[in-house]
Amino acid sequence: MKLINIGFGNMVSASKLVAIVSPESAPIKRIIQDARDRGSLIDATYGRRTRAVIVMDSEHVILSAVAPETVANRFVEKDADDFDEEDGEDE
Repeated sequence: MKLINIGFGNMVSASKLVAIVSPESAPIKRIIQDARDRGSLIDATYGRRTRAVIVMDSEHVILSAVAPETVANRFVEKDADDFDEEDGEDE
């Protein structure tokens, strides 16, 4: 299972991740409010400004203080590391 750091030592499962979006648009704000009403909102900002909204396949919504680009780069770097490890094992 691959885990992605979303800030402050918090991790999410890469295989369960659906989207990483910015919180500024009205539709995303509605998604956040709907998740809050359902009880499926996870606030991992530690009181800081929300910079990324992470949507999981379980319909949980996670708020992160890390920029969406940073989370996405960690996701891509993790995949690249796994690819390199697989190449090394085949030799």
